[in-house]
Amino acid sequence: MYLAYSPFWLRWLYRDLTWHKSRKEKCIYLTFDDGPIPVVTPWVLNTLKDFNIKATFFCIGENVFKYPEVYQQILNDGHSVGNHTYNHLKGWKTADEIYLANVSQCAGFVKSSLFRPPYGRIKKSQIANLKSQFPNLEIIMWDVLSGDFDQDLNPEKCLQNVLKHTQNGSVIVFHDSLKAFDRLKYALPLTIEKLQQKGFVFSALPQVAEI
Repeated sequence: MYLAYSPFWLRWLYRDLTWHKSRKEKCIYLTFDDGPIPVVTPWVLNTLKDFNIKATFFCIGENVFKYPEVYQQILNDGHSVGNHTYNHLKGWKTADEIYLANVSQCAGFVKSSLFRPPYGRIKKSQIANLKSQFPNLEIIMWDVLSGDFDQDLNPEKCLQNVLKHTQNGSVIVFHDSLKAFDRLKYALPLTIEKLQQKGFVFSALPQVAEI
């Protein structure tokens, strides 16, 4: 069970995390989790290039190790990147010291001050430990979840999830993964097209080169 938006109570409970950016401007932030991988990530990059927009990729360290050329293409195209742990660990089910070590391992491959916890699951103790070890770290969550990872969701509903909940400053989550590709192929180009028609502009999340 998941929500296509982040409820107020959750954002209040974890108010030291970044759920969205400024609501004053019609700027929104596309983010992609779980890559980089062949086929899917290059398709996303080509789609973004077609629309001349930048986005942010939260990368799994192991995938960066396996597919360094795909990761390098993300950087070459001018997108920002973020740490998504080395092995896509779920914080709620992982001991703090193991979680911290896994983030650090990914940081050896992904040089960024941005971090997103896989599944959006992270303990407050893990947040405190990460911020202590990496003072410049910004933990990025989201306020719009496309649901593209849900293989029971039809592509049209995936698109509707995004269009219904996007507002100024929204951080939108898609996935450059094989599991999400059927819905991503449909929803991403239409998301960009329809939101541009509404006057939104797209930007990558700002990052410090290294934590």
